[in-house]
Amino acid sequence: MTKSASSTESEVQVGSMPLSLDKELLASKSAKVAALIQENSNADLYYLLHDIPADSETFDLVARFCHGCAVQMSTENIVPLICLSFYLGMDENHCNNNLLSKAVTFFEQTVLPSWNEIIKALRSSEKSLQQTMQIGLFDACLQAMIAKASDNPRHLGEPIVLTDKGDDRPNAKRRLFALDWQEDLTTLSLQLYEPIIYTMKQHEIPPTYISASIYRYAKKWIFHCNNGRETMSIYKRKSQRNVIETLEKLLPHGRELLPCTLLFEMLRCAINLEASSVCRNGFEIRIGKQLDQAKVKDLLILPQGYAKEVQYDIECTRRILKVFYSNYDSSDASGFITVAELMEEFLAEVACDMDLMIDSFISLAEMSMAAAIGAKRNSDGIYRVIDIYFEKHAYLTEKEKEQVCKVLDFRKMSPEACEHAANNERLPVRAVVQVLFMAQLQMRETLARTAYDDDKSEKEEKEEDEVRMEMEKMSIKVKELEKDCREMKQEITNGCIRQRVNKGKVSLWSEMKRKFGCMTSMGDFHCPAKKKKEHPKCGIHHNS
Repeated sequence: MTKSASSTESEVQVGSMPLSLDKELLASKSAKVAALIQENSNADLYYLLHDIPADSETFDLVARFCHGCAVQMSTENIVPLICLSFYLGMDENHCNNNLLSKAVTFFEQTVLPSWNEIIKALRSSEKSLQQTMQIGLFDACLQAMIAKASDNPRHLGEPIVLTDKGDDRPNAKRRLFALDWQEDLTTLSLQLYEPIIYTMKQHEIPPTYISASIYRYAKKWIFHCNNGRETMSIYKRKSQRNVIETLEKLLPHGRELLPCTLLFEMLRCAINLEASSVCRNGFEIRIGKQLDQAKVKDLLILPQGYAKEVQYDIECTRRILKVFYSNYDSSDASGFITVAELMEEFLAEVACDMDLMIDSFISLAEMSMAAAIGAKRNSDGIYRVIDIYFEKHAYLTEKEKEQVCKVLDFRKMSPEACEHAANNERLPVRAVVQVLFMAQLQMRETLARTAYDDDKSEKEEKEEDEVRMEMEKMSIKVKELEKDCREMKQEITNGCIRQRVNKGKVSLWSEMKRKFGCMTSMGDFHCPAKKKKEHPKCGIHHNS
């Protein structure tokens, strides 16, 4: 605006730009200016508006409106414009068709219906953030965002699924169903991002989407900005520490919300920035609950501070392992198997560290053995790790080696491992003796088991033969009885059963009783209408 010759016109310094305004025109639209002029009509606008919360571009829009010029409202300038018109009291109570009502109408009709426009508007509000929250603009944006995220949580971005290369780029299927390009929440400052995510958690937006958004926020504001600890300014370091601690508080708890590798990345960041113990412990707990998904390289965490004398942060790994044991379902053996294998690989890696203290190694080895017991694994992996440790720490005394070997369960070593250990010069003598003793016991048990199995097999085979012979005999007897029964039935059908006395033969029934092994007497058969006659020699009756 150019300076005119009007006596009521005054110059106002807004930021670094001087602006000329007519006091009477501004007072006709602004209740605040009208009240100030009423108190002191001779006062200069420069003194009245020296603390105005606006930049020169926004104040220029207000000046244009007061002079009757068209105001070009946009998503980028609408929030500062509403804040300034509210501050100046440019409402309908002071003047009809005033700037505040027009700006609010534009905000409600253009900004709130669109996710992208809301993000743009919020970004432009960061210079007047306190006033934005005080007059309710932020709450209006927040409620609109919650409604949209509830309908479609993909507004927060896709859940993260790592590819074989270890990145979180969406695959073709995910891109096919993804939304059109949209503004990302991660572009907002932490002052805006924190209350938005906190409120979304309260409204039960799916935690997988919230977790993915939080990781991407860390990736944008910490990982990509951190070019090295030594060159980072104190202010930047403090700012990033605040970011990672805030994100840890916002991150939902639960398994598989984020890949374990990404949780380790956030933990390393917290350690490097020297975040609070509460923050580091929060990441360790989340990792421990899904440690069965980790890789060996994830556990290789560089130490900080006084712990730099060792190659890796062993204590951090031990805390994570404790969390796994206290939270994992013991009925699922697959997780214990995976963690046991993971710890054996990890121990094989750290065993090469010349500065690794014997107590730390034993502690990790014992926890690894606990996982192996839960998974019912042998001790070959731990034996291999101990052998590597002895090879890299040749200065250990015989007593120290014996202390390390107490971790080993020689009873669970395979014959191949026992054979190797028996000829291993790095092992202490007492351990070799124990290996030989266990090998001898295993051999005795094997021989005894083999002999028992052979005797049992011969006995079972003999019993089977006897049963088979008895079955064959019984089959023959059954067939004979069936034949005799048919003959007896035929004789009964013909009328009667006659005794074969003349030729010294017994009756058919007597013969059957003999075959059954039952020779008790039974009543004679009778034929109707026949007389009984006494045999002259035997004195027995028979039917004539």
